[in-house]
Amino acid sequence: MAQILLTGATGFVGDALLPALVNDGHSLMCLTRNPAKAAKKFHALSESIRWISSFEELKVMPNAVINLSGEGIADSRWTDKRKRLLRASRIAVTEQLVSRLNALAGEPDVVISGSAIGYYGPHTDEVTEDNPSGWDFAARLCADWEQAINGLDSEATQIYTLRIGVVLGRPGGFLGRLEMPFRLGLGGPLGNGQQMLSWIHRDDLVAMIRWMLSGTPEAGAYNATSPRPVNNEEFTKTFGKILKRPTIFRVPEMPMRLVLGELADLLFKGQPVTPKRALNQGFQFEYPDLKDALTQLFR
Repeated sequence: MAQILLTGATGFVGDALLPALVNDGHSLMCLTRNPAKAAKKFHALSESIRWISSFEELKVMPNAVINLSGEGIADSRWTDKRKRLLRASRIAVTEQLVSRLNALAGEPDVVISGSAIGYYGPHTDEVTEDNPSGWDFAARLCADWEQAINGLDSEATQIYTLRIGVVLGRPGGFLGRLEMPFRLGLGGPLGNGQQMLSWIHRDDLVAMIRWMLSGTPEAGAYNATSPRPVNNEEFTKTFGKILKRPTIFRVPEMPMRLVLGELADLLFKGQPVTPKRALNQGFQFEYPDLKDALTQLFR
């Protein structure tokens, strides 16, 4: 079993990934700003986890690295200060990680580094890993984030870049923000509802990361999304049916843009992303269909 360095362990994805890795028998070294708080949260797994607050505490090269660091992209309006924080929490942390790994003897077998489908910018046609990066803030953020991990000095390391879509899981996350308004009957399409939503069940994302840890698939960038993206209106109707609530209130775009500014692009623009490389490499999704995914989460 592997010794794994994990960043972003206390985030929404980490909440599901960390226990799965421990159950697989791996030992973990996890970077966090508050080791005591993190240790309390995952106290049941304490024998398999060492919490660190700095990469300088890493003295021996791990077998694998999973880099999921980053402040929530949609947690608040994109002011200049917020943009700097988003870049620092992704790019600067990744650069620090690379610098530390390059200073240690040896190299990891596998490195899995986070990114997002925002890499591509808004699209209306199907997007695969063959598409180039976009030009808006989110696209530049993701492109620079990916470039940072490529600074790793390695010859044999399998380096994977995960371009993650909207992650569906419970509790918290994307669905956690929507559940209460929908249960109150206040859910509805955003704008014209035609913007595409590329999503992935959190269990499938965890499975994809574990699949990459094996080193089986070819290295490179992978879209971590369901093979069946939907538009916002279809998502809204499906979620409403699962919760048995009406979805008649359409959310107008202009007032939301006044409130959210540039961040509103995440809501009113999208891209139909498909996981071409994962499918070609043999990865099998447990929840490729939105209705099945939401049914499982809310059954």
